[in-house]
Amino acid sequence: MKIVVVGHGMVGHKFLESLAEAGLPDLDVTVLCEEPRPAYDRVHLSEFFSGKSAQDLSLVEDGFFERTGFKLRLGVRAVSVERRENALVTSEGDVLAYDKLVLATGSNPFVPGVPGRDRAHCHVYRTIEDLEAMQASGAKSRSGVVVGGGLLGLECAKALRDMGLETHVVEFSPRLMAVQVDEGGGRVLRSKIEDLGVHVHTARNTVEITDGAGARHRMVYADGTYLETDMIVFSAGIRPRDELARQCVLAIGPRGGVVIDSNCLTSDPHVYAIGECASWNDQVFGLVAPGYDMARVAARHIAGQQDAAFVGADMSTKLKLMGVDVASIGDAMGKTPGCRNYQYVDERKQVYKKIVVSEDGKQLLGAVLVGDAAEYGSLLQMALNGIALPADPEFLILPSSDGKARPGLGVEALPDSAQICSCNSVSKGQICAAVCEGATSIGALKACTKAGATCGGCVPLVTQIMKAEMKKQGLAVNNHLCEHFAYSRQELFHLVRVGQIKTFDDLLHKHGQGLGCDICKPAAASIFASCWNEFVLKKELAGLQDSNDYFLGNIQKDGSYSVVPRMPGGEVTPEGLIAVGQVAKKYGLYTKITGGQRVDLFGARVEQLPLIWEELIAAGFESGHAYGKSLRTVKSCVGSTWCRYGVQDSVGLAVELENRYKGLRAPHKIKFGVSGCTRECAEAQGKDVGVIATDKGWNLYVCGNGGMKPRHAELLAEGLDKEELVRLIDRFLTFYVRTADRLQRTSTWRENLEGGLDYLKDVLLKDSLGINAELEAQMQHVVDTYQCEWKTAVTDPATRARFRSFVNSDKPDEHIVFIEERGQIRPARPEERQVAEAQA
Repeated sequence: MKIVVVGHGMVGHKFLESLAEAGLPDLDVTVLCEEPRPAYDRVHLSEFFSGKSAQDLSLVEDGFFERTGFKLRLGVRAVSVERRENALVTSEGDVLAYDKLVLATGSNPFVPGVPGRDRAHCHVYRTIEDLEAMQASGAKSRSGVVVGGGLLGLECAKALRDMGLETHVVEFSPRLMAVQVDEGGGRVLRSKIEDLGVHVHTARNTVEITDGAGARHRMVYADGTYLETDMIVFSAGIRPRDELARQCVLAIGPRGGVVIDSNCLTSDPHVYAIGECASWNDQVFGLVAPGYDMARVAARHIAGQQDAAFVGADMSTKLKLMGVDVASIGDAMGKTPGCRNYQYVDERKQVYKKIVVSEDGKQLLGAVLVGDAAEYGSLLQMALNGIALPADPEFLILPSSDGKARPGLGVEALPDSAQICSCNSVSKGQICAAVCEGATSIGALKACTKAGATCGGCVPLVTQIMKAEMKKQGLAVNNHLCEHFAYSRQELFHLVRVGQIKTFDDLLHKHGQGLGCDICKPAAASIFASCWNEFVLKKELAGLQDSNDYFLGNIQKDGSYSVVPRMPGGEVTPEGLIAVGQVAKKYGLYTKITGGQRVDLFGARVEQLPLIWEELIAAGFESGHAYGKSLRTVKSCVGSTWCRYGVQDSVGLAVELENRYKGLRAPHKIKFGVSGCTRECAEAQGKDVGVIATDKGWNLYVCGNGGMKPRHAELLAEGLDKEELVRLIDRFLTFYVRTADRLQRTSTWRENLEGGLDYLKDVLLKDSLGINAELEAQMQHVVDTYQCEWKTAVTDPATRARFRSFVNSDKPDEHIVFIEERGQIRPARPEERQVAEAQA
C-alpha cells in the first residue's frame, strides 16, 4: 500500500508512529515536510529561547525512519493533488502515486489586517525559522510586543522576556486568555504576569503600525493612543492550512479546514486529514491532544480497524504560562442556565479558583484555576464523567485547614451494559458512545441507535442519559445560539419580535455580548427578515448575510454564480423560455433544468449579475431565492387541466402558493409539492409542505424531506378547501419559523418536537396555545411586504456598486476559466486552468 503524508509536524509524526505500531506489511510511505528539519515539539517552542536547540525539541527517535522504512523528504511540499489519478505533484516537480493520502498540513498564524503589519522586524510565532528571525531582531532591539493574549501569545511573551527585552502583551479582548479564563481569573492572571515584568494592555484595537519616534514601530490604537516598540510578534490565533484541499476541491468546513468524518476521512475515501487542518463537526481543534487522537484513528482505519473513530475532544486545558499555573475545564464561564459558582480568591498568594455546578448542585460543569491547579485532575474527572458532587462542593477548592480529607468522587448508578431501549436492544453504553460521536439531540440518537424510535416509552430515560453524557464530555446542556447569545434561536426570535429589534447592534446591546460571529450574524439576519421582511442588503443588514445572500446568487466552486429566476409552479410561457435562453446565450451561461422545475443559469461573474437580473426582470421574471434559506420552489404536476387522472387544478394552486410564500425567510430552505391526484407525480410527500388533491378536497402533508436523510411527510389534515388549506399552511410555516433551531429543516424540527405530530395538530388545528390568529397575521405581513430582491438591488446605486470582483478595480476575475463541453461551458479543471493561464 502506498501512503503519502503531507506534513511532518507533531500530528503528522504521531500518525507515523501509530502506523508503525499497526504493523501493516508491504507499506510504502513517503512523508513530505516543507520545513528543513523533522517534527519538533511546538508546545514547548518558547524553550528554544531558554537554550534548547532544534535537536533538543525533536520528536523523532534516532533511527525511526531507518527502522520503519518510511521515506522523509525535507524541504519538499505538495503543490497539487490530482484526485482522479490518486497522484500528488511536489514542489520538485515529481509525481507521487498513492493509495491513501494523509493531509497533516497544520495551520498558519493569523495576522490581523493592520496596515504596517509587513514592516521589517514584524514576525509570527510558529516555526523554528520564525524563532531564529525573532532572535535576530531581538539582538537589535530593546523592546518587543506580542499581539495576542491567548495561550500562544503568553508563550511568546515568555520568549521575548527570555531574550531580555522589555515585553508587552497587547490583547483586543478585555482580559488575557479570554476563551479559557473568566473575569476573576483574568484579573489574577494579569496581576501575576505583570509581577513577572510583562506589561499587559487589554481592550486595545491596533489600527495602524507606523514609524516610531523613540523606537522602530508605533502601534496606533483605535482610541488614538499608541505604544512604541522595536519588534512585534503576531500570535493572535491560527487558521487551518487547507489550500491543498481547496485546490483539489475537497469539502471545506464553514470556518475553514478540511471536512472529515469520524474516521478522519475527507470527502474523498482515499484522503484523510488530521490535526489543525481538519474540520470535524464544523470544529477545528487548535490543541495537540485532539490532533493526536485523529492521527491514531486515521492510522487504525487504514490498518483495517473500521470502528476506529474520532469522537471530538474535551477542550479542557492545563498549562504553566511563564511559571503560572492556569487551567480551564468545561463550562468555565458559567453560561449554563441556572448554574451556580463557588469562588476562592487569595489576593496575597495570587490564587483564584472557581467551580461551576448545576442548579441542583449535583454536577460539576466547569472550573477555572489560576496560580494553583493542584485539583485539576480530580475536577476534570468529575466534569467529564458526570460524577455526583459531594454535599458541600465548595470544599473541593477551599484550602484544607483542619486536617480533613477533601471530598471523594462518587459513582453513577447505571452500568454501561444496562438496557435502555428494550424494543431495539440499545444499552446505555451505546447511547453514550453515540453522544460522544456527536449525536446530541433525541432526533440524532433515534437515527443512529434506534433508541426510542419504536414505542417511545424510553425517550425520557434516553434524554437523561444523553444529557449526563454531554456533561461528561464537557458540553453545556443548552441550546444557546453561540457564545455571544445565551438564548436559543427560538428565544432570540421572540426577543426580536417583542422588542421590535431591527438591527444587530441593538440586539447585541440588549441581549448579547461581544461582537458577534458567523453563527449569530446570519441567524439574526434570517430572524430580522422573517419578522420585518426588509431588504436583506439594506446597509444595516448586508454585513450579516452569508456569501450567497450577500450576492443574491449561489456561489459555485470556481467563484462564479448561478442565477435562478422564479417560475411559479414550474409554469413558464414560451416567451419566457426564449428570454431566458437569450440571456444565457448573451452572457455565455450554462443552462440546466432543476429538480424544482425551473431553469438554472450557471457561470455568471459577480459584475454580470445586475445586468442579467435587469434583463430577466424586463422579461417578467423575479428572483427565485435559490440562494436563500427561504421558499425555493412549489413543484407540481399538470393536474386536472391536462391530465385525465387529475381531480384538482394542481398547477393553479402551486402558482398561487408560490406567489404567496415567495421571499419567506426561514431557518432553512423550504420546498413544496402539489399533486393533482393520489398518483403523486409531484412527489409532494417528500417535501416540507406537500399538498395532494382528492375528490373530497386537499390533503396537507408536512415535514417531509427528500435530501440526504429522506423522510416521508406526515398527514396534518385532509379534505380541506383552498381557504382552509392556505390558512393552515400559514400557521404551519410561521410556527416552524418561530420555533426551529438555526439551520434546521422541517423534518429535523419535527423529529425533535416534544409531543410530535399530535402536539403539532393540537397547536395548529385546535389552537391549544391560542396563537393561530397571530401566526396568520404574521404571515400576512410577510406576504404584504414582499419585494423582488433583484429589482431592489439593481435600482439602488449603493447596493449595485457592491457587485464587482475587486473593490479597487472594475476588471473581471481572470481566475474564472471555462471549458466547452457538450455544447456548453463548465468550470476548468486544475490542469486545464494551468494551460489556459499559461496561454493567456
